[in-house]
Amino acid sequence: MTQDLILASNNPGKLKEFNELLSTIGLRVRAQGELGVPEADEPFATFVENALEKARHAARLTGLPALADDSGVCVNALVGAPGVYSARYAGEPKSDARNSAKLIADLAPHADKSAYYYCVLVYVRHADDPQPVIADARWCGEIVAEARGQGGFGYDPHFWLPALGKCAAELSAEEKNALSHRGQALRALVEKLR
Repeated sequence: MTQDLILASNNPGKLKEFNELLSTIGLRVRAQGELGVPEADEPFATFVENALEKARHAARLTGLPALADDSGVCVNALVGAPGVYSARYAGEPKSDARNSAKLIADLAPHADKSAYYYCVLVYVRHADDPQPVIADARWCGEIVAEARGQGGFGYDPHFWLPALGKCAAELSAEEKNALSHRGQALRALVEKLR
């Protein structure tokens, strides 16, 4: 038997990726926009609080279990910035190009270019679930000034993976899903939900 699960996002890539794994445990993921759920505010300074807020918001408005993620890039020399502000690092309107340019400029004076992508997933059975299921993961790399690759999005063209000798934007979708912070967190969540 399949149970519907609301994804607190309208990102088609996330929807596809989440459906592929969660369908193996009987969950059918539907985008929140499909049920008229507007985006939730993300007022908090931590990934877990923002993800929990988004999951509770979607569950409250649909009456269904919900899943939310919050993720971003954290740069060690910048004390974790841009962190939860990754999507809007250069301000509104959101722009991957402007965000990357600001990150490269902010990091220029620092020798340490190490960074990691971080993702937290929060699953709630209902809006007031006292025991949300939480999974998280990180994907370590370095920030490079020169963009490489055509795939991915966000900071991927600048996220260098030393072990692979590539930027994240040079990976195929399958490679990225296997290695990424989101892919790792999703597999951990599936194991917890089993």
